[in-house]
Amino acid sequence: MVTVAETRAELARLIAFPTVSRDSNLKLIAYIQERLNEYGIESRLVHNEEGTKANLLATIGPMVEGGVVLSGHTDVVPIDDQDWHTDPFSLSEKDGKLFGRGTCDMKCFIATSLAALPDMIAADLPVPIHFAFSYDEEVGCAGVPSLIKLIREELPLPKAVIVGEPTDMKVVTAHKGVTAVNAVITGKEAHSSQTQLGYSAIMAAGHLIQFVGSMTAENALGSNKDSNFEPDHTTMTVNVIRGGTALNILAGHCDMTWDIRSLPGDDAQHYIDRFTAFCNDTVLPEMRKTAPNSDITINVRAGTPALQFETDSEAERLCRQLTGDNAVRAASYAAEAGQFQEAGLSTVICGPGSIAQAHQPNEFITLEQVELGTRFMGDLIEKLAR
Repeated sequence: MVTVAETRAELARLIAFPTVSRDSNLKLIAYIQERLNEYGIESRLVHNEEGTKANLLATIGPMVEGGVVLSGHTDVVPIDDQDWHTDPFSLSEKDGKLFGRGTCDMKCFIATSLAALPDMIAADLPVPIHFAFSYDEEVGCAGVPSLIKLIREELPLPKAVIVGEPTDMKVVTAHKGVTAVNAVITGKEAHSSQTQLGYSAIMAAGHLIQFVGSMTAENALGSNKDSNFEPDHTTMTVNVIRGGTALNILAGHCDMTWDIRSLPGDDAQHYIDRFTAFCNDTVLPEMRKTAPNSDITINVRAGTPALQFETDSEAERLCRQLTGDNAVRAASYAAEAGQFQEAGLSTVICGPGSIAQAHQPNEFITLEQVELGTRFMGDLIEKLAR
């Protein structure tokens, strides 16, 4: 049976590929293909339009219905301006922890899958295990739709999808959705002492920021809540803002981006519509008193659906049997799980590592979690082989 040492060795190899989302993941994908080829397993790639990144789909076992999809993203977040004490792209150990970018989010799950390949082959599985490894999850789950399309069109219907995001090997059956909204504000430049001659786009952005905050405050006091999530309501925050030229010039331009982290069943479009109405009915009329050509352009940049609670689904039953975990859990982050579910596939999140370590400098996963993840994969193979 697969060992922790084998998983760790795979993890070290995966961490050495610096697959930050802005860069290519093709070298890592080529490595995975080589590992699969060692066992005569074919894989199919789905590239992005530029040909610089690829999803990978592979099947171990017979092409029949009732298989299990192991889903993981190959990209990681940047290390820029983070205070790392070790080389982030070289696995290192200290005090029972393995450090490196992607250790918990989420290359360890992929490592457990690859390390278990010999056991999967030897088990002569009556139903398949499918590897579904994606790109660009960290920038809005942008890569996986083409992979899901391939699964739906070319694979016999799987009974379950396990998305291996870090959950401490607990079963998570719901997550919030995420929608990114960009607003480009055009004001009118003038000397900052002559406010009657123009309008600062940054001042307009201030009103919009306050409005976004007020919508979140309403939700915090409202009745649409779910205690399974923390925070227990839909939240909105402005996280990027750029604009202005100089201290003494009314800003002619400002660009702001905000996100909506929506509860399952809460429609993000409702908040976009409210924001748009506030721009058109309140902010723009005020701007145009002194800057007639002022404008606000709104673009929805990315959206990922929530993972809805689906009681006693195939995926939930399978993972609860394997882990012994029967508690109800939800995640406030977004993941690819909602996209799989939206495509009609029974889906849960369950993987090694803690989300508290994700995206942090000195990201790590504990050896205990590596052991639990390795054991989970072995138990999955044993169950499917029965």
